[in-house]
Parts: sequence; structure tokens; C-alpha cells
Amino acid sequence: MSEGKETAGRKHKLIEYANGPSLEEINGTIEVPKNMSFWKTLLAYSGPGALVAVGYMDPGNWSTSITGGQNFQYMLMSVILISSLIAMLLQYMAAKLGIVSQMDLAQAIRARTSKSLGIVLWLLTELAIMATDIAEVIGAAIALYLLFHIPLVISVFITVLDVLVLLLLTKIGFRKIEAIVVCLIVVILLVFVYQVALSDPDWGGVIKGLVPTAATFSTSKSVAGMTPLSGSLGIIGATVMPHNLYLHSAVSQTRKVDHNDEEDVARTVKFSAWDSNIQLSFAFVVNSLLLIMGVAVFKTGAVKDPSFFGLFQALSDTSTLSNGVLIGVAKSGILSVLFAVALLASGQNSTITGTLTGQVIMEGFVHMRMPLWLRRLVTRLISVIPVLICVLLTSGKSAIDEHTALNNLMNNSQVFLAFALPFSMLPLLMMTDSEAEMGKRFKNSLWVKGLGWLSVIGLTVLNLIGLPDSVLAFFGDNPSSGEQSAAKIIAYILIVAILALLAWAIYDLQRGNKRYAEQQLAAAAKEAK
Repeated sequence: MSEGKETAGRKHKLIEYANGPSLEEINGTIEVPKNMSFWKTLLAYSGPGALVAVGYMDPGNWSTSITGGQNFQYMLMSVILISSLIAMLLQYMAAKLGIVSQMDLAQAIRARTSKSLGIVLWLLTELAIMATDIAEVIGAAIALYLLFHIPLVISVFITVLDVLVLLLLTKIGFRKIEAIVVCLIVVILLVFVYQVALSDPDWGGVIKGLVPTAATFSTSKSVAGMTPLSGSLGIIGATVMPHNLYLHSAVSQTRKVDHNDEEDVARTVKFSAWDSNIQLSFAFVVNSLLLIMGVAVFKTGAVKDPSFFGLFQALSDTSTLSNGVLIGVAKSGILSVLFAVALLASGQNSTITGTLTGQVIMEGFVHMRMPLWLRRLVTRLISVIPVLICVLLTSGKSAIDEHTALNNLMNNSQVFLAFALPFSMLPLLMMTDSEAEMGKRFKNSLWVKGLGWLSVIGLTVLNLIGLPDSVLAFFGDNPSSGEQSAAKIIAYILIVAILALLAWAIYDLQRGNKRYAEQQLAAAAKEAK
């Protein structure tokens, strides 16, 4: 009786100890009937992939894709394709890790590493989530301002109230949350399909752009201060995000699986991969449409202000649009309104997934749990602070200065993703490569292992190469020679710190994996006796 009272008491605490299944409230709660047709089974497993795909089409992606199209036509289409294929590979491994090991990525890392490293990686991942949250705050606040003419300061505060939306969603069930996310993705997709269809793009150029060339990663050609390499790094950085790997390894466990039946586990892995790849294909289409918008909707070089304000204005300014059909529709204001609606939908989608991811990493790394609404309120209030400061500091300046400052804040906040990404990709690859962790059947095949290492090393190197420019961006649009030197020194220090931390993580993970393999052998020997 006393134990029951203690349990009831714990339920009312705002912050609790948590060391159970990932997202325990929804873990294994969705039944999937067997012996259904392929399409009915796929529908039953569909949903987690949509939650993950949201991160690949959040407001942080918009500016990089549209600006890349404006500056280099269809050249960077191949970068979006490569990023999407790498994303499919990484998300497949993340879902497989969750389903087979019954641990999300944060739990798996923490179980194989020291407590001190776990805390460091938790803080690093929290910073990355807050960085994406800043982009969501900016996107949602600007959308409210553009649609309803609400002053920016008030719009920023209104974004905090999305915690009430989250409270409502927690009451309606996880399957309905998945459905809402899918509906918002469809809204975003339809808006851009409509706008691109009106622009009548050069589809031959689009297809040609899907093939990468040496020029795609060149540093010799510069347009509006952007080289193809910096444009490529921007697209990659905005596309492949660390929090998606943690999220997918958790939400892939929402379907009920009989872990004593290897075939049931294999079926779950298979259909989770189908779900993920289909949803990420939609994300690829959305990002491609954004780049095509930059080329086909606007006249070349017409968009001087790549911020959301500038893009909204350009969609209603007939002098910036590329053909008569677009000009005729733009006069009604529908193009710009649809753009703002899609921006708002994107921000709300990211709100749901960002909160779930925050809970996953907090429980996994430091074994702490708090209600989703409180988690959202805390992280959103922290993320709102830099946005409010930016708005207030530029309130007395021109509209262009205000728009540029917000756009720079959004872009600069993404630098934290370059820090956190290797520390999610590398452990994920090491653990899914391990027979001790995954078993003979579910460990990565040779070709997945090869492509995985190529992707992880390639993305890590590209992120480190782009770090000096990312740091330099904090010094403004026209940095002095002294500031340029300081940016390089800071970047090199950060690169050394990242590599040292990676070496620590690899060492800890290898030791942890070896220890786990020895425990398995000992248990098998004991059972044999």
C-alpha cells in the first residue's frame, strides 16, 4: 500500500527520475494487426516517418534552398538529393536501433559511455535543439506578423503559447498527432506545388541539376557573397539535423512488437524503413520546390532580401516575378499569403517534434523527465530571449536592418548543429554496425556500413570545413581583417575541441561495446551450464 502511495506521489512531481522505456507513455501502445495486405500494414506503421520528415523541411531550410536557386540556378539540386539520400540512410539506422535494441539513441549512448560524457553530449544536443527552436520562433513570429499584422514583439510572445496546443495534443492520442503532422506537411507541399506549377520551370534544367559536378562544390565562383560550396554547406547543414536521429529511434518504438519473435521485429524494421523513406521523399520534393522557386518564380537576382520578409514581399511584387501567369496571380496577394501559411504550418510541425526530441534526450542522457508542456515552456522561453533581443535592438532602425538581423540570427544559430551532428551520427553507426548490439540479422550489411561511414565522414568534414565561415558570420556582413583572423582562430579551436570530444566518444563507445559483448558471452555460457 505504501509503495502505491509513493508511486502516486511521484506522478505529481514536475521533475522525476526516468530510466524506463523511451517515451514511456506511448512506447508500444499502437497495435499493428498481422496478416494484412502490404498497403494496410504500411498504413499502420506510417506516422513516425512524418514526425522525422518535419525536421527536413523546417523554416531553417527555406532561405538556404531559395537563395541557392537564386544564385546558382539548378546547380545545387544535386546537393538536396545527396542530403536526402544520406538522411534516408541515417534515419533507417536510427529506427532500426530503436526497434531492435529497445533503446533510443540517447539511452544507447548513455549505456555505453561514462556519466560525464553523457552530460556533455546532453548539453551539446540541447544547444542544437534550441538552435532549431530559434528558427521556429522566427518563422512562426514572422508568419503571424505577415498574415495578421501583429507586431513582431507580440508575435514572438504568442509563439510561447503553442505550449497550449501541445497540451491539447497530448490528450488526443499519438496516432492523431501523427495525422495532424501529415496534414500540415500536405499543406506545405500543396502550397509550393501550386506556386512552382504556375512558374513553369525548366524541367530539363531541374533534372540536369540532380547530377553533381565539380562546379557544385567550387569556391571560385561567388554570387552575392555565396560560393557553390558555401551554398551546398548551407543546404546540408539545414537538412541533416542531429535531433531527428534521436527522435526517430524513440518514435519507431510506438508500435507494439513481440521481441521474442524475430520475424515480427524484422517486419517492424522493414515497414518503418518504408514509412521513413516515403516521408523523406516528400521532404526532398518540398526542398527541391523551394530551390526551384528561387530559380523559376523570381527573376534572376530579383530577391535582394532573402529573409522571410523579403520572400513574402517578392511574391506580391510583380516586378520580381518571372512570368505573366505569376504576375496575374500575385496581384491578388494569394502567392504571398500561401507562403506565410506554409511558414506557419512548418513552425507548428517543428514545435511538436522538437518537444518530443527534447524529452527523449533528457530522459536518455540524464534520466530526468518533466511534463511535455513544461519542457516546451522552458525551451521556448530560452529560445525566445535572443529573438526578442534582436527585435528590440533593431526596432528603431529601418525595416531592412530588422529583417537582416533576424535572418542572420536564424542562420547563425544553426552553427550549433555542426557541433552536435557528428556526436549523433558516429555513435549511431558504431552501434548499428555491432553484432553485439544488433545481432547477426539486424547489424548493418556491408553496403550499409560502407555508405554509412562515407556519409558520416563526409558530413563531419564538410561541417568542419564550413565552421570558419559560420563563425565569421557572427561578426556581421563586413568584418574587418582583425575580425576575420579572430574568426579563424575561434574556428580552429572549436575544430580541435570537436575532434578531441569525438575521440573521447569513440573510446568510450568501443569500451562500452566490448564490455557489453563480454557480458553477453558470460550470460550465454552461464545459460549453457
